[in-house]
Amino acid sequence: MGETVGKLSVFFDEPFWVGVFERIEDGKLSVAKVTFGAEPKDYEVYDFVLKHYYNLQFSPAVEVAVAEKHINPKRMQREIKKQMSNTGIGTKSQQALKLQHEQYKTERKKKNREQKQAEEQRLFELRQQKKKEKHRGR
Repeated sequence: MGETVGKLSVFFDEPFWVGVFERIEDGKLSVAKVTFGAEPKDYEVYDFVLKHYYNLQFSPAVEVAVAEKHINPKRMQREIKKQMSNTGIGTKSQQALKLQHEQYKTERKKKNREQKQAEEQRLFELRQQKKKEKHRGR
């Protein structure tokens, strides 16, 4: 069984606070985006993760290179500090979110098209029924 790495980035994306969950499983990155609204406190974010993590809709997986190596603790602290000061999300995450958005868009278009066709079919059958009633002399 492969290793799973998770990361949560919370940042201010005008006008709301947004959280981006990144999950790397077997060298594939999938992302979920959550809008918090007002600035969440640390305990609110922790509570959200505990209660809603398994209900998140993650994007389709995108290939990503994962380097497994031991990192010096001081270097790790510098990386964390750098990431904390950096606002926004990574390009791989953006690609995964864009892919998820496109997928939802195509699903929505397909559903709307089917509903429109069903409505047109219903109206056609209604017109045909009215024509038959006129011919019967009612």
